[in-house]
Amino acid sequence: MATVRELAAGGPREATSAAYRHAADVVEQRFVDLGYDVDRQSFQVPAGVSWGIPVEAGGTSNVVARPAGLDPGEPHVVLGAHLDTVPQAPGAEDNASGVAVLLELARLAVAAPPEMPVVFVAFGAEEPRGPGDDEHHFGSQTYLRRSGATESGRTAMISLDRVGAPGSVPVCTGGLSPRRVQHQLLAAAERTGVPARACDNRTSDHWPFEKAGETVARVGGNDSPGYHSARDLPRTVSVRQLDRVGSVLWEWLTTK
Repeated sequence: MATVRELAAGGPREATSAAYRHAADVVEQRFVDLGYDVDRQSFQVPAGVSWGIPVEAGGTSNVVARPAGLDPGEPHVVLGAHLDTVPQAPGAEDNASGVAVLLELARLAVAAPPEMPVVFVAFGAEEPRGPGDDEHHFGSQTYLRRSGATESGRTAMISLDRVGAPGSVPVCTGGLSPRRVQHQLLAAAERTGVPARACDNRTSDHWPFEKAGETVARVGGNDSPGYHSARDLPRTVSVRQLDRVGSVLWEWLTTK
């Protein structure tokens, strides 16, 4: 919750804004302090309309944290959470909640490294800048293009998106991915006593990977009263739900 409050306190984190750059600096430093090799993956996004509000073209970035010495050709998984928000929302639930769980999993992975190495990514410009897939998920599209030739060992990608609203934990795919990871996550939830459900969703950073033929899942997406509005404040985030999601992901990472 400290991470959720810190990120939301800076106000909306539209992908090209100074608030986003500050948030990315904060996340980058957290990864560096944990001992990861960190890459700030810069890219450009077009002008457009994001959830009813015009947004300008400009630069943004992904924050990519790899375990020191990782050979990207060796088997590994990618866990991601988008760091940006729509222009009118401080983004506590969408998606400081996902980033908070991502950072906690990164801390745990240093304290007790899973057998399968994990690359952690805070994605920029996930939120739409227009209609259709081409105007959405810019950070994950960029990551996929730039890593496609080198990260031949990637075995799965999971997006943590809006994981702070109470309820059974949604474990989704877009309908194209093999169900292996989805089934493994649902089994991990059952082992940890966390209520979870299968679902279909194409509106997060898993979707570009899934369209590229990779095995994916999206975790999160319960209804939240502050969704894409100025009411998306830390009070909309459930500490218990963050714990549930973190427990399921850690169980999956350490027993798969």
